[in-house]
Order: sequence, then C-alpha cells, then structure tokens
Amino acid sequence: MKPKNIEEQIIDNYKNDENMMILVFAQWCINHDLDPTKVYQNAYPEQDKNTALEQALSLTVPKHEAGHIPNETLIGVLSMFGNDDLAFVVTEEIRKKGIKE
Repeated sequence: MKPKNIEEQIIDNYKNDENMMILVFAQWCINHDLDPTKVYQNAYPEQDKNTALEQALSLTVPKHEAGHIPNETLIGVLSMFGNDDLAFVVTEEIRKKGIKE
C-alpha cells in the first residue's frame, strides 16, 4: 500500500471513530432526556453548530429502543478524543440529574 493510501485510510478511520463517539454522546443524552445540542453548546458556546452532531442525531433511537451506555464509557470516549470540555459538562449533568449507572 502506498504511503498516501495509508495516510488516507488512517484519516478515514479517525473520522469514523469520531463519528461513533458523537453518536454515543447523542444517544446517551437521549437516553437521559437531555438535548444533545444544548449539552454540546454548554461545552462549546463559541461554536455555531456541529454538522456531525446533527448527522448523529438522525441515527439515534428513542430511549426505550436504545441499549444502556454507561456514564464512564461516555466520559472515557469523550476524553479519548480530546473533548474534555464536553466530558466536564456531561459530568455536571450526571451530578445535577443524579444519573446512575
């Protein structure tokens, strides 16, 4: 495989993983009756809108159809992608709403 192809594949894999992280965040919010867009805006008020989040929202399911997403899993995934501000806001929501595993 050519170096250019390897680089493109790495970038594609990262984007796919990032999209999965956004979907996990959005579904976790839905599962806990939170608006993912508002939670995201609390973490990043300087951003106008997040197209990837809007796309992820179209893939979420109602909470009664969704699987459980542990709080620690979400926070770990957010942190892994450098979304520390969002992980902090999520942690605050967990504390405020008393969200249990």
